[in-house]
Amino acid sequence: MTLLKITEPAPGYQHATIDNPPLNLLDPDLVEALNTALTKWESDDGVKVVVFDSADPQYFIAHVDLLRADGFDRRPQPTTGLAVWPDIAVRLEQAPFLTICSIRGRARGVGSEFALAMDLRFASRENATLCHPEVGFGFIPGGGGSERLALNTGRARALEIIIGALDYDADTAERYGWINRALPDAELDTFVGGLATRVAGFDRAAITAAKATVNSHGGLPDIDWFTATEDLFYRLLADPVVQGRIAGFLAAGLQQPGDFELNLADRITGR
Repeated sequence: MTLLKITEPAPGYQHATIDNPPLNLLDPDLVEALNTALTKWESDDGVKVVVFDSADPQYFIAHVDLLRADGFDRRPQPTTGLAVWPDIAVRLEQAPFLTICSIRGRARGVGSEFALAMDLRFASRENATLCHPEVGFGFIPGGGGSERLALNTGRARALEIIIGALDYDADTAERYGWINRALPDAELDTFVGGLATRVAGFDRAAITAAKATVNSHGGLPDIDWFTATEDLFYRLLADPVVQGRIAGFLAAGLQQPGDFELNLADRITGR
């Protein structure tokens, strides 16, 4: 199965569609596919813009695959010294091309973290939901959400999002600074595709310089922050109480298509 379907709608414009049914969970296989694609793009001087979207209109990335959480490569990568997933996120931020996220469906947990690693984020007004449900399970965002969210929304709103563990619609996410814009669903693909095609027509050197200049003036998390957060995520995840809670959620329908996943934030309230 091809988990990341890549096309080139215009020279310099790479379009990557995430297709990991049934819920587009972030698992080690999808991370490997992302790593392979990113490595190729980094070595291709012709790439100017990369757009990510989902093949599933209900799920952009539902969340991390909790049944395979121990399967992620946590060895320091030669590119950043981070484990493989935070390494990919940092490389996307620092890549010499523009990255754009087009969100339709649910982007919860690491789905939000993936979006936050993009340079630009756009979402369907009618059909996008963003959420950080981790505290409701008993752990914390461990793949960059704890670091990047506050830089985009501010401290108070980041705490509301992370500790409240609620679902947010695209209009609220836009107002909070979580995404760039909420767009009518019927206009989302045309807008994102048009912007990407426009950018692909510009000089790569100027795109790279503009991104590097903005990055150098602040707004990105320090690489040193990530490892400690990831370690804390795994320590909390291993707690027997947390594992028992997750087992109960799995029995109730977690990581299966249906009502539980569609309404996850409502299903994890309380103990």
